[in-house]
Amino acid sequence: MQTIFKELTKSFEETLLESLIKNEKKEEFEKIRKNLINQASKEEFGDYQCNICLVLSKIYKINPREIAIAFIETLKGNKKISNLCENLEIAGPGFINIKLKNKVLIEAIKSNIKCPRAGVPLSHKNNSHSKKKVIVDFSSPNIAKEMHVGHLRSTIIGDSISKIFEFRGYIVLRLNHIGDWGTQFGMLITQLKDLYSSDLKEIDSIKISDLVEFYKASKKRFDNEIEFQKRSREEVVQLQSGDKKSIEAWKLLCNQSRKEFDQIYKTLNIKIKERGESFYNPFLKSIIEDLNYKNILVEDQGAKCVFLDGMTNKEGNPFPLIIQKKDGGFNYATTDLAALRYRFNKEPYGDNAARIIYVTDHGQSNHFEGVFQVAKRANWIPKDCEVNHVPFGLVQGIDGKKLKTREGDTVKLKDLLSESVKRAKEDLLKRLENESRFENDDFIFNTSKVIGIGAVKYADLSQNRITNYQFSFEKMLSLNGNTAPYLLYTLVRISGINRKNNMTEEVINLESISYNHDLEWKLIRKLLKFDEVIISIEKDLMPNRLCNYLFELCKTFNRFYDQVPILKGEIDKKISRLTLCALTEKTLKLSLELLGIETLERM
Repeated sequence: MQTIFKELTKSFEETLLESLIKNEKKEEFEKIRKNLINQASKEEFGDYQCNICLVLSKIYKINPREIAIAFIETLKGNKKISNLCENLEIAGPGFINIKLKNKVLIEAIKSNIKCPRAGVPLSHKNNSHSKKKVIVDFSSPNIAKEMHVGHLRSTIIGDSISKIFEFRGYIVLRLNHIGDWGTQFGMLITQLKDLYSSDLKEIDSIKISDLVEFYKASKKRFDNEIEFQKRSREEVVQLQSGDKKSIEAWKLLCNQSRKEFDQIYKTLNIKIKERGESFYNPFLKSIIEDLNYKNILVEDQGAKCVFLDGMTNKEGNPFPLIIQKKDGGFNYATTDLAALRYRFNKEPYGDNAARIIYVTDHGQSNHFEGVFQVAKRANWIPKDCEVNHVPFGLVQGIDGKKLKTREGDTVKLKDLLSESVKRAKEDLLKRLENESRFENDDFIFNTSKVIGIGAVKYADLSQNRITNYQFSFEKMLSLNGNTAPYLLYTLVRISGINRKNNMTEEVINLESISYNHDLEWKLIRKLLKFDEVIISIEKDLMPNRLCNYLFELCKTFNRFYDQVPILKGEIDKKISRLTLCALTEKTLKLSLELLGIETLERM
């Protein structure tokens, strides 16, 4: 539909400029042409709406309905408009409702049936030189700390955004900016040396059974023992100066955490490249040098910082982004600036990215706003490149408070995923018992895993990421409503129809298809919106748009399935309706894959 939309918009623009927009008003028209045509707010209004007449009435001081009448008369003389539109109608004070011709929709459906991408175009021409590189920075857990529900949001939102850009044909670099450096390692290495001093000669043989408990014990000592605190700070200096034994201890701790992280990523089927904070250490000093050279850096109370425009503290003074601490150490801002500059730099000195997307919780919005501002002032972000922060809200319990265990601890991500799979299995076994149906252990294991993990992912992705949401196993595992099980069940139903009727693209005769039922046209229009949804997510990075679309698509298909006799009647009607089943199956499978959700043949 994007091709039709662009052609329609272009024709409307040309007609406006030729007939209604006078020379002295062209500058004003440039400001308003961006949203010349929009999706119709309701199906009964048609396919698209044009609201430009209301805007023009304010410019020319003429009744908008009079402008709409004149505009429609002129549009009727445009051959492209006549070929695309069934009718143009005035509604309300001066809206123009646009309904496309059936033959235009049928040709679009035929094209999408043949297209392996269900009509979604690539973002570039068919050559690798025109591809743009996008970096998605997501997940980002900290060494020696367990992944929790906050990491869940970053991980699956980042994965879905990555998949959508990959689907559109971009080169995507998925980066895991893990917290593998900093002052906390002085504390952890000191604890390691105290506990395993005699074994440090064979450091590879050391096995820490519970790294999280190890971290808690280290932190407790750091907070309560002055002597331990002093040695920990000295250890940081040794680590940063490259002491061999300290580096080996640091690697041990990182490897131990990495094993835990990899288990989570395997469960969630996440592909991501680790590039931690430590990677950017060699570039930190050059950040200070370049900011000094450009007269951006100032010294305040011994620290080197940049005072940010438009951001103030509680006292109303400009907020400082600290680049180098009073003791000469660096912090997160320094590392993030080094990472950003490296990612935009051209190879071989960087990643040569055209767009960088950071997926973190909402609490880091001010941090990234400050980092981006400094990078722009330093001219590290090329003019033709883009940087985005993708913030997300909290995961809450059903009580509306931050999700915690009964003991008040943070919910571990691996426990949450295990619980979802367990509950999915319990629901499946009850359903099989009620249906007097026998399935083997492999079926039960795989189906429970796909539903359990898919339900967690979809429950998160279907929310507006900016807001908090309440986590409920009961809601997310339900077969009714906007849930993964509902979508998967609908897909299983459609796949069954297509398998039984051998509906493959090779056997479909596209020349004979025709449609006459209202529910057929509703399903057609819904299917043709797929490309518009994907392209909109590329712009605003809101994966919940795809979830909302899928829910509406499944509801539309199920009404079609219940009320339209798919397998009865003349052969042409049967094939025409089965083609819609085939395209719905393809669209659903592609979409669920973009959300990182596995599919099933049976449930």
